[in-house]
Amino acid sequence: MTDLSRLFAPVAMGALDLPNRVLMAPLTRNRSQEDGTPRDWAQTYYAQRASAGLIVSEATQVDPTGKGYIDTPGIHADSHVAAWRKITEAVHANGGRIFCQLWHVGRISHVSLQPEGAAPLAPSAIRAETKTFTRNGFEDCSEPQTMTTDQIAAMVDAYRDGARRALEAGFDGVEIHAANGYLIDQFLQDSTNKREDGYGGSIENRLRFLREVIGAVAEVCPRERTGIRFSPLGQANDISDSDREALFTEAYKLADAERLVYIHTIEQFRGADTPDADRALLRRLRGHYSGPYIANGDLSAEAAAEMIARGDCEAVTFGRAFIANPDLPERFRTGAPLNPQDEDTFYGGDERGYTDYPFLDSIGRV
Repeated sequence: MTDLSRLFAPVAMGALDLPNRVLMAPLTRNRSQEDGTPRDWAQTYYAQRASAGLIVSEATQVDPTGKGYIDTPGIHADSHVAAWRKITEAVHANGGRIFCQLWHVGRISHVSLQPEGAAPLAPSAIRAETKTFTRNGFEDCSEPQTMTTDQIAAMVDAYRDGARRALEAGFDGVEIHAANGYLIDQFLQDSTNKREDGYGGSIENRLRFLREVIGAVAEVCPRERTGIRFSPLGQANDISDSDREALFTEAYKLADAERLVYIHTIEQFRGADTPDADRALLRRLRGHYSGPYIANGDLSAEAAAEMIARGDCEAVTFGRAFIANPDLPERFRTGAPLNPQDEDTFYGGDERGYTDYPFLDSIGRV
């Protein structure tokens, strides 16, 4: 039987001392108001899960153009700050810690979700061969517009402002979302970045937008409170690179040079086996970053504990398991069974499937 005790060993990450290594992954739930203001339900939802070593919030738009799905939250307006402040206060009151994941979807959007029905922004005008979720249900992503250098500069400012607002809202730090085929990832990978200016072509140029975003965020949020998320194996939102090892080697080196508090990597996608060659790639990339490393990817408690024991990571984020089990660390610690997941309520809806999953104390311990 695997020893799970390593999941409950404290770990320092920058300015934070985490009481355990069972972290909550960012989970889009599509339950905010249409203008991006979180609903009051979110106070209960996040506070219920405050026993996580760290909560990373659902992906949160830094700009109105960053919206790619209905009813996702923002961090670019005063109303957003006020609503998020109530959430962070509720988490802190329950002894938790929470980071805000800063997000822009880039081309993974639809004109109906964009201000004044404009084309989504992207490094290059290449339509994503995937769908997004609108008021009409799943629809093909719209063809994007190529961002001008002025629009890029404005977006860097938006990330700075989002980080500033996140701290104003009481978050303990921020995570820069550079994964899953969204805007920053689109600049990084050469299947989506065909630019011929200083933001395209070489790996150094394709890293420029990310480098500028990190610098802007660091002006308002200390690096010891700023993490980053990558997905070097791809498999999301029609994205790829011709030499992913070379690209992400430099991306990890950048995160290390910038002294970001952690790298959070998606190592496996649900329902997909990660080939041995890809696992070896992940280990090589890990060697280019000297700070805390957080793994994610449909892992069991046993697999997470084994990764930590081998030194492959310092902590693990859990997603769907935290949706259905607000007291997930305690269930792992006691060996209690997990609640069944209601996938029909994962995205959108009301408090059902959001704040009504039972705690161990309400059903009796096993």
